Amino acid sequence: MGIRLISTDFDGTLFSEFAPVPVPHAVQTLLGGLQRRGVFWVINTGRDLGSLLETMARAEVRVHPDALVLVEREIYVRQEDRFVPLDAWNLACRRDHQEVFDRIAPRLPELFQRLREEHAGTFYEDAFSPLCVIAENLVAADRVYAELVAFAAGVPHLTVVRNDVYIRLSHDGYDKGSALAEIGRRLGIGAEATLAAGDHYNDLPMLRPERAKWLVAPANAIPEVKAQVSAAGGYISSQPQGEGTARGIEAMLERAAAASGAS
Repeated sequence: MGIRLISTDFDGTLFSEFAPVPVPHAVQTLLGGLQRRGVFWVINTGRDLGSLLETMARAEVRVHPDALVLVEREIYVRQEDRFVPLDAWNLACRRDHQEVFDRIAPRLPELFQRLREEHAGTFYEDAFSPLCVIAENLVAADRVYAELVAFAAGVPHLTVVRNDVYIRLSHDGYDKGSALAEIGRRLGIGAEATLAAGDHYNDLPMLRPERAKWLVAPANAIPEVKAQVSAAGGYISSQPQGEGTARGIEAMLERAAAASGAS
């Protein structure tokens, strides 16, 4: 089989909160079958561990990924019935984030004040970023994002991560793409045998040919994702969320098999 590693976003790509079946049986059956044939499946998400596992349980997800990328950067690998942190990667990740966050700490009070005065939204700190934003709407999110991108441009290794109206600061060496590449490196699987599926801004770093040759976007993907996937020769589904992702994975499996046969 040409595809040996699959990385899927969760929200909007597999999971739809208000659907009768939040994670469709079709995509669960497909991914479970691929795992039995030796394909390594990663859920690559902006959620933290507790949030993801709780939501998967409520959605009655019956298949379990082989690994997780959490908060767009930390890696956990499944060992039997639990997920174990990949310490070497995660410790370096936390150290590098702390270093860049320490450098901007003196400037954060002024930045918080300006954002609160000029933009509609909620601004706070959490365990993963000294500045998080939930904008009131997409227009506000666009404006806050642009201002934070300008702020980050003057700070080495600082970047801005966005998913819909949620925005946070991050280290530019760690994202869904670099974490996927690290998993592939440890498995001995390169981009040519990797598939990635996503729908939103924070998925863009893994939806690149240097990270995954085989790219999928469901119908609900934002225009920026569809454009990037299309430009790389990927698959844009006519169906949304999990159903669309399932169709895309099937299409990419067919393409990979055809390419392998032709070679």
